Amino acid sequence: MKIGTPSEVFEGEARVAMTPDSAQQLQKLGHECLIQSGAGLKAGFIDAAYTAAGVTVLETAEELYEAADIVAKVRQPSEEEVALLRDGQTLISFLNPGGNAELLDRIKGQGATAVAMEMVPRISRAQKMDALSSMANIAGYRAVIEAGNNFGRFFTGQITAAGKVPPAKVLVIGAGVAGLAAIGTSTSLGAITYAFDVRPEVAEQVESMGAEFVYLDFEEEQQDGAATGGYAAVSSPEFREAQLAKFREIAPDIDIVITTALIPNREAPKLWLKDMIASMKPGSVIVDLAAEKGGNAEGTVADEKVVTENGVTIVGYTDFPSRMATQASSLYATNIRHLMADLTPEKDGVVNHDMEDDVIRSATVTRAGEITFPPPPLKVQAIAAQKPKPKAPELTPEEKRAQEVAAFKKQTRNQVTLLAVMAALILGVGLIAPSSFMQHFIVFVLSVFVGFQVIWGVAHSLHTPLMAVTNAISSIIILGALMQIGSGSFLVILLAALSVFMAGINIFGGFLVTRRMLAMFQKS
Repeated sequence: MKIGTPSEVFEGEARVAMTPDSAQQLQKLGHECLIQSGAGLKAGFIDAAYTAAGVTVLETAEELYEAADIVAKVRQPSEEEVALLRDGQTLISFLNPGGNAELLDRIKGQGATAVAMEMVPRISRAQKMDALSSMANIAGYRAVIEAGNNFGRFFTGQITAAGKVPPAKVLVIGAGVAGLAAIGTSTSLGAITYAFDVRPEVAEQVESMGAEFVYLDFEEEQQDGAATGGYAAVSSPEFREAQLAKFREIAPDIDIVITTALIPNREAPKLWLKDMIASMKPGSVIVDLAAEKGGNAEGTVADEKVVTENGVTIVGYTDFPSRMATQASSLYATNIRHLMADLTPEKDGVVNHDMEDDVIRSATVTRAGEITFPPPPLKVQAIAAQKPKPKAPELTPEEKRAQEVAAFKKQTRNQVTLLAVMAALILGVGLIAPSSFMQHFIVFVLSVFVGFQVIWGVAHSLHTPLMAVTNAISSIIILGALMQIGSGSFLVILLAALSVFMAGINIFGGFLVTRRMLAMFQKS
């Protein structure tokens, strides 16, 4: 099959759906690659690089659409581009099928098959094709960079000869792919980062990345992300009021706000209101990643940067991935290449559009003159639902006391039984063994008991419990060896010296390994 990529006609779009690297991988699947001249120029890929990768460069879009069996794009096609599609041709692109029924009708009328990249389901097998996550990751990273470009101070705190510089405080609203990317970038730059999300299962992810999760003092059972494919669901009015109250409380202390909250096929919820913006310090920055859907912040203007009366900058750009066109194109082209690998299972250049496959069926929105959107429910959930943890019942003081008494009685029975068994064994040995043996045996038993108490009493504050125990044992060995090293026997002296040497290696080696382990968890 011939896979072709035209130049993007959407104003300001710099990405391209095929790179020289992805073209070489597509050729390994048995396909021939075509590209329109200059299509990759804005992303840093010149025609000569495509030619060197074995791609045929065509001058016009008309030539490409006529020659290609599969057309791969970034943005949804214009009316002129839809008119160039033909019966049996396949279009792979972002299409926004949930809000673009008219476009689907036009593509269906042309008899073409359309694959919407945003409809790739969020299941483990399809992660390599998840273009939405790829672009959201870039958007989250770029949002922090744009915020830093408009923020007049350091992200990280510093103590210099000229004085102390406090770290910036960043709040990320929405901890999806874009939000987590923003959190990672912000914390790596040294800012004190806070994050909020309505989904309860993301708090641990946020905290594992070094940010502080903003909890609400509000009791409400939130819908698990598994039910919505990992997206946030609509919250109740009571929850929203508690959420806004929390934002009003922390707004005066926040320097940078990055909002990423989106609900599929809906206008973006308003979460950062005018009174919150008015309470922020002059020079603060808001980056609204939901600007394309109306924005999460009041006052956001799509594709523009505005400054409020109190000096707060609101960035409403809608092309964050395109502002990093080289990286975005590489990731998006890789997503398409993986999709083509699924469509070409035999790697023989023959496409098998298997509508029984969960991923292919979900992403296909028109096929054989029919609109196949929306897709049927997945056979497996996109994200495994978290089982609610059962809450332990509160015990009354009487029940707690009863439990403590029962535990004490059980421990006492075990100790008495053990002592009785040991006493019986010692008595049995004493009846048979000579008195000289019993003297040594009693010393041995006492030394084991004392050694056990000494070893397990060692504190393990700076190294692992295992290291503490082995070091304690090695120390006892060294003490015993030092007592024997003055013996008159050469063999005893040799064995004692070897014991000191080997136990010393164990102790110092243990501390060396522990130090290296601790260094792994320290920031460089």
